[in-house]
Amino acid sequence: MAVLRFVAAWLAALVVLLLRLSCRARFHADPRPALQSARKPYAYAILHGHQLAAVLAAEPGTGAMVSRSVDGDLLVPSLLVSRVVVVRGSSRDRGRDKGGKEALDKLIRHVQNGRPAYRAVDGPRGPRGTVSRGIARLALETGAAVVTAVPVARRRYVFARAWDRFQVPKPFTRVDFYFGAPIEAAPGEDLETLRLRIERALAALEAEHDPIEAALGQEAAAKRREKLAREAAAKEAGAPTAAPPARLDSTRG
Repeated sequence: MAVLRFVAAWLAALVVLLLRLSCRARFHADPRPALQSARKPYAYAILHGHQLAAVLAAEPGTGAMVSRSVDGDLLVPSLLVSRVVVVRGSSRDRGRDKGGKEALDKLIRHVQNGRPAYRAVDGPRGPRGTVSRGIARLALETGAAVVTAVPVARRRYVFARAWDRFQVPKPFTRVDFYFGAPIEAAPGEDLETLRLRIERALAALEAEHDPIEAALGQEAAAKRREKLAREAAAKEAGAPTAAPPARLDSTRG
């Protein structure tokens, strides 16, 4: 099984490399040149379902936090061929420490050393669009600006039954990257207030530039909340839970 995962991961990396070579990226309202000129550190806030599209335009040396899971194992080679610095770990899952704090500390040091970082802010379990506290903590501790970004592929596959509606751009398509205004912590702003500002800005950005997917994402988030509630109830009752298989949709952005 481990060998099969290894082979699958590197095959996926080959696909990502081919996508990088064949897809065209176009950036809209890109704040990065101004941030770089001002020597202002920054970190991207992206949705979990947008990870692959975001990687296609990754800056070399960008840090990314990847969960210690089978999905994370499959993603790592794709990040490596894109010259992304991988930091393994994720938030606690069912009471088990999965290295999230240590990984976030490493990502904070990465940004403090002057390099950008990606955060899939609603991972690893969702619900979709619900921003975790990690990106706000990173911004507060480093003084980094948070750059919200929504990639929209003209032609893409969408895993419609996955909790994050994971998206895969089709080969030879164009991917438009829409950026929001950089978000900086206000003096004395607390972590939760900053987290909410990031969550609302990212939701508004997707609603503006990918409204149909944003609406479907809200439905997926509601279903995810129901599923997590059932899992919590089943855990208390000692009953197992099962997830439906993912369905793959082909859509145009």
